[in-house]
Amino acid sequence: MGLKPGFSKTQIHPNTIRQIFFLALLIFIGLIIVKELYFMVGAFFGAITLYVILMYPLKYLVIIKGWKAPLAAIVLMLLSLVIMVLPLIYMTTVAVEKVTPIIENPAIINDVVNQVHQYLFTNFQIDILKSDNVQKISNQILPFAQKTLGGTFSALGNIFLMYLVLYFLVVETKKVQKWLRQNVPFKTANVKKIINEITSLVYSNALGIPIVAFIQGIAGMLGYWIFGVEEFMLMGILTAISSVIPLIGTLAIYLPLAIYQFVVVSPWQGIGVALWGFIVIGAVDNIARFMVQKKLADVHPLITLLGVIMGINLFGFIGVIFGPLMLSVFFILARIYVDEFGKVDANRPDQIQPMDE
Repeated sequence: MGLKPGFSKTQIHPNTIRQIFFLALLIFIGLIIVKELYFMVGAFFGAITLYVILMYPLKYLVIIKGWKAPLAAIVLMLLSLVIMVLPLIYMTTVAVEKVTPIIENPAIINDVVNQVHQYLFTNFQIDILKSDNVQKISNQILPFAQKTLGGTFSALGNIFLMYLVLYFLVVETKKVQKWLRQNVPFKTANVKKIINEITSLVYSNALGIPIVAFIQGIAGMLGYWIFGVEEFMLMGILTAISSVIPLIGTLAIYLPLAIYQFVVVSPWQGIGVALWGFIVIGAVDNIARFMVQKKLADVHPLITLLGVIMGINLFGFIGVIFGPLMLSVFFILARIYVDEFGKVDANRPDQIQPMDE
């Protein structure tokens, strides 16, 4: 097709200029919106997560039982608040209340470490806990813990916004689904694949991870109480949180705790905590994870680890759920992109590559 009169090959067509200007304006406004509403990112992801979880109960109440959508939405939101959110808030509050004084006064940790170091060096000539090593560990862990607590307070403050967004998603679910079908720029098969995989990932992260963590936390709390751990509730909560860490998991809590009990409190209590951790908590982990994960998505341990680190940096404690979910969704979208645009389609002449002569 020839050029319009008055244009040369070196000139940019006005339509191209208008398109570039429009995209630049769109990106500029979008960046401003993201910057000003960044504090709502946690609330937005939380609303989407709960929306996916509540979809099937909502359809049951509205379609089968004939409830009005607003009433069904309010009932389900209240149930999710009581069953999922309030227990999480309570555990977070307990953990923050107990951990904050320790973070604000690292000397508490140093005193405990020094006691353990003296015992190990005196009885076994083990010198791995000398002050230089402890200082290096503290310099890495304490800032991360402070950031986690700060992000946690921010996430808790976004709960109202999360439920506000969730209400409109649930009440206007038909409009949301119609908009997705019309505006997601992928083939119908890939749109269905995205929805199915994201749904599976949401269930795995928002239900599977907390269920396994809760079971391990209860098992740990019971054992710590039996063997006389003073802060058995806090240690149980920390055991639940550590269960999301791949490979190490709850060992990161009950092993140092067993050493502390052995050195500072009583040798038999330390041995009891160690045996309870290796035998009971370990068995509970394997059984619970097997029973839950076989019904949910199988997320690679590396994605879980990197997702937890990223999620905590972004959202605080609640990031242990959203972080792996975000990372998994990223890889799903990358696969879909390759399927849509990265493969040669013989039915599209513009993608057919010439054969070598």
